[in-house]
Amino acid sequence: MKAKLFAAIDIGSYELSCKIFEFSVKNGMREIDNVVYRLDLGSESFANRKITKEKVDELCHVLNSFKTVMETYKVEEYKAYGTSAIREMENKMILLDHIQQRTGIKIEEISNSEQRFLNYKAIASKGEEFNRIIEKGTAIVDIGGGSIQISLFEKNSLIATQNMKMGVLRLEESISHLASNNMNYASLLEETINTQLSVFKKLYLKDREIEHIIVVDDYVSVLMQKYEKEGKHSSHLSFEKFHQHVNAAKMSGNYELSRKYDISEENAKRTFISAVIIRRCMKVMGAKMLWSPGVVLCDGIGFEYGQKCGFLKEDHDFEQDILDCALNLSKRYLGNKKRSETLENIALTIFDSMKKIHGLGKRERLLLSLATILHDCGKYISMSNLGECSYNIILYTEIIGLSHIEREMVANVVKFNHLKFTYYDVVTEGSKLDRHSYLIIAKLTAILKLANGLDRSHKQKFKDIKIGLKEHDLIITVNTNEDITLEKGLLQERSDFFEEVFSIRPVIKQRKMV
Repeated sequence: MKAKLFAAIDIGSYELSCKIFEFSVKNGMREIDNVVYRLDLGSESFANRKITKEKVDELCHVLNSFKTVMETYKVEEYKAYGTSAIREMENKMILLDHIQQRTGIKIEEISNSEQRFLNYKAIASKGEEFNRIIEKGTAIVDIGGGSIQISLFEKNSLIATQNMKMGVLRLEESISHLASNNMNYASLLEETINTQLSVFKKLYLKDREIEHIIVVDDYVSVLMQKYEKEGKHSSHLSFEKFHQHVNAAKMSGNYELSRKYDISEENAKRTFISAVIIRRCMKVMGAKMLWSPGVVLCDGIGFEYGQKCGFLKEDHDFEQDILDCALNLSKRYLGNKKRSETLENIALTIFDSMKKIHGLGKRERLLLSLATILHDCGKYISMSNLGECSYNIILYTEIIGLSHIEREMVANVVKFNHLKFTYYDVVTEGSKLDRHSYLIIAKLTAILKLANGLDRSHKQKFKDIKIGLKEHDLIITVNTNEDITLEKGLLQERSDFFEEVFSIRPVIKQRKMV
């Protein structure tokens, strides 16, 4: 496999980045160039939901310069992603089309959970150090312009993730006009941050011990990486040491900080905001150590590309992280774990036996697993309105690694597992679901409905199950001595929908064990 050149472009809230990577079997992923341009899109986007014509012109100018860089290196492929500043623009579809016409660069809007998952992948690319740290209680604090994401790990598993709208630019915009001096500014910052962190602590931390915090941001991380290269300190800092640095910054003004760290006054102010967020997170969680791996979104974009093309091995199971998130969500809403495991086994067995029929892939199989895990989460709110309640819980709960469309698809599959299926015009009304997404929902719903019917008594009678296709029948052979009259009787309606979707009729055959 020959080496490939790839460009990752990040349209961030306060800077535009373009990294050029070379991928090869021998060297894996190697950074060739990194072009960064400061452009504050976030302040206007968060305040006005639009950006001015002047900002649009400047954005297109920078992207054209990125295009020239890519042409110089003869880049074969690229990915350009817009994050929170783009997401919050009310005219983003018009803007992104306009940019593509002027620059030839197609910018894709990614959801918050997709963005944070890419950052997480970038951290995981550090390999052994990352795996060693997350063996114990760890929190990834990913600080953006509009929000921060806190993801908790315990024994190598992702157990919770939550987004809070208190990013650097958003805090700067909301607090700057209230502060009379730097001391007052710090107090207001901490008070605002504490309001949300205290709620997070009650919901997610409880008695958990968090030893490490891993930080991803564009300010504190930059300084820590700079000092590590200069040999002044490592990318690991104790809470006590970091606390001292923040206190020293608190006593200084932006001008003094900018001179001390050789950065602009604007960056000095934002670095201080990011540092206060980090310190408060460490304090609330009782974390002892801070690690800054020095990664940015472009690294995650590059890492994901390298994985897809087969240049990089996947040492960490990212799919399991998504499933772990769903498992913890189910646990929070008192889901039946044993029932979910049985349902998942039956549903995935059906899915795997019909690959040539349904034409779905690995990603859709993951969505089906998520639907089985979360199939009964709505009963926590209402047992009589289980479908709608489950739908709303899934739709409005972030699952890191899933796009909003994928989350909506899972929510619909779970909803229609309990309710009568409705068709395209109704399902897609008021949503971003397209024809392709709708057909996936229909296919996964048919499979889940059938699987649910096979375990309707909730007694896990069908543990030993084999499925095969024979002409227009799906033969479901079960080895059990249990009475399955209920399952056979209640399968009729679910079989009708399954046949409507796949033109195949499910048939149960019981084989009694001796």
